[in-house]
Amino acid sequence: MSLGTRLLPLALLLSAACTGGTPQLELVPPPGMVLTPMEVSLQLTQLSHDSLRGRLTGTPGAESAAEMIAREMARLGLEPAGDSGYFQRVALYAITDTAGRLRRRVAPSWAALDTIQGATRIWAVNVIGRLRGADATLGDEHILVDGHYDHVGVTGDPGSSCRAVGADSICNGADDDASGIVATLKIAQIITRNERPRRSILFAAMTAEEIGLLGARWYVDHPTLPLASMAANLEIEMIGRPDSLAGGPGKAWLTGYERSTMGDMLKASGIPLVPDPRPDQQFFRRSDNYALALRGVVAHTLSSFNLHSDYHRPSDEASRADPLHMAQVIEAAARAVRLLADGPKPEWKPGGRP
Repeated sequence: MSLGTRLLPLALLLSAACTGGTPQLELVPPPGMVLTPMEVSLQLTQLSHDSLRGRLTGTPGAESAAEMIAREMARLGLEPAGDSGYFQRVALYAITDTAGRLRRRVAPSWAALDTIQGATRIWAVNVIGRLRGADATLGDEHILVDGHYDHVGVTGDPGSSCRAVGADSICNGADDDASGIVATLKIAQIITRNERPRRSILFAAMTAEEIGLLGARWYVDHPTLPLASMAANLEIEMIGRPDSLAGGPGKAWLTGYERSTMGDMLKASGIPLVPDPRPDQQFFRRSDNYALALRGVVAHTLSSFNLHSDYHRPSDEASRADPLHMAQVIEAAARAVRLLADGPKPEWKPGGRP
């Protein structure tokens, strides 16, 4: 039995979540919230636990994480939307270049992978669940809500870019991007407990983002629902901590805000988000949304990354996250997804499509 075929004991999660003084599990959410900091913290701790060894694509830790995510999608009642249940197999491979460096690539097809000399196949899947829309007309359209579940692994492992400082060598990736996967699953939890949306919603956990958006690139070439029917994509990336430039706790920013009508539409409906305050970082192009945007889908990433120094380091631990902030952002994101699923489609502004 692999680590991913069972849930970590609740006592272990509670103990790990309390390490370091944060998350503050005793925090009481404001009146009206449906998520608690505790449930957010527990799921974040599980997905960034040491036992997953940094979730590097192609490792047993990544496989375990994918299994955990698929089980949660099943628990929430989402329909399997991959090619193997909730899993969409991705044709990843590794090859050693002439300088002796390990390179990881995605093949254009499974048949093409068989023709690549020297290629070693890498186990990799996107994890995808579907909530069918209720509207007779708009039900054939869909929204994609996603994050990426892979991270950079353990210092010294082949292909790892984990930057260790001190004895800890595991880059757990709590903020990057276990926080986005928690958001994706909790958004699904909130929406499935209410009336079905007009449009269908795909909830996805993408693989291989850290090594070149390879899972998303495979998806756009092999979509499980036609890209032409995708009304919008909202990716969730790094919401574990507040960003003062976004307005502090409970607030987030949207990459490429000025490129489409999505940001204005959501903000006008009371969603607490602002334009990306650091456009020089080119975050719009650095996440999985970009692979979809290049195909014409109005696709953005919601984040509150504050450029903390734990990026791609072992110190990106669940204990450093702010679970109340996360819960607030997730609930706001759930309202945003509901607006996208029920309301008008966002459009690219002139010159906004990449």
